[in-house]
Amino acid sequence: MKIQFYFKIVFYIANSILYLLYLFPGSLLGWFLYDNHLKQPQITSDFLLSSNHVYAFILLSILGVISYQINHYRFLFLYLFFLSIILEVCHLVIPNRGFEFSDLFGNIVGVLIIFFFTNLVMMIKK
Repeated sequence: MKIQFYFKIVFYIANSILYLLYLFPGSLLGWFLYDNHLKQPQITSDFLLSSNHVYAFILLSILGVISYQINHYRFLFLYLFFLSIILEVCHLVIPNRGFEFSDLFGNIVGVLIIFFFTNLVMMIKK
């Protein structure tokens, strides 16, 4: 149980970092890496969805699943699903940011991948 406590802390820190990256007016990572807040670093090329967003929400979802017990998964995935929408919609009003459907769908797909994987694992265990 003690390790779960540390994973919760990492999950909360990851949430805070994600908020900061999403709500910063421009690209915080671009500012640090390229000294240009208008340039967004890209891990892999996009294909219909924003790959960076898929990776971010897969990581956050995995941390959430590890951090919380099985009876909290419904709340966890509802939180992550609505967070993925709300953070992208915030880009409508944040300077130097723009709402993009590919980013929104990348967020949602990242959450759904772990949601379906978790459900599959739980069905196999039963």
